Amino acid sequence: MDGTLTVDGKFPAIWVKPYGTYKERFTVVIVTGRSAGWVSGLAHYLPIQGAIAENGGLFFQEPDTPGKVLSDIPGLKDHRAHLANTFRQLQTHFPHLRTTADNAFRITDWTFDNPGFDPADLEQMANLCATAGFDFTYSTVQCHIKPKGQNKQAGLLTVLEHHLPEQYNLDQILTIGDSPNDQDLFDSQVFPHSVGVANLSHYLEQIDHHPQAMTQAAEGLGFIEITQRLLMS
Repeated sequence: MDGTLTVDGKFPAIWVKPYGTYKERFTVVIVTGRSAGWVSGLAHYLPIQGAIAENGGLFFQEPDTPGKVLSDIPGLKDHRAHLANTFRQLQTHFPHLRTTADNAFRITDWTFDNPGFDPADLEQMANLCATAGFDFTYSTVQCHIKPKGQNKQAGLLTVLEHHLPEQYNLDQILTIGDSPNDQDLFDSQVFPHSVGVANLSHYLEQIDHHPQAMTQAAEGLGFIEITQRLLMS
């Protein structure tokens, strides 16, 4: 979502018309690191078939219904307490960490602001989270402490198999992204067709999986570049 569909944090006006046409021809699912509270509303205002929140944690589809938890979390109350404790441990090493404004509306993960941390600091954070039994990822705006194995790839595969009215082969899927937390969607062994919008180029040295192609334009304008190519095909 952020940095893939948005431009400077907002949906560009030029995005609306081609996106509506795009929905008429394709099934569109947003996969974002944004919170359950944020995505539960978003999923019903945009012309999409559903939205996966918290980097694969929950799926929102039906209006006025709770999101479907995609990760195996036995007790959410204890899970939230463990996340909070892990964040406090990170703060002992990085006192300037600040919880994101939307963290109160999260269910499966814990987030703090990413002002542009150095790769070495991000690696140390990941190691500290692993010691506590969690995975760690980050986007252009947030860092995420999350359950082991919870990622965009796993969430999308679960939704494709169990939560959409139609069945799709993986070679029918095109994944699009802009951040390190999208790299599981670029794994060609799982998703053979993937595209990164141009701003992903800043992170190519930091990720293990690269998209099959890159757009010339950045952020939401790169997404429009992709939709125009698809609609001409």
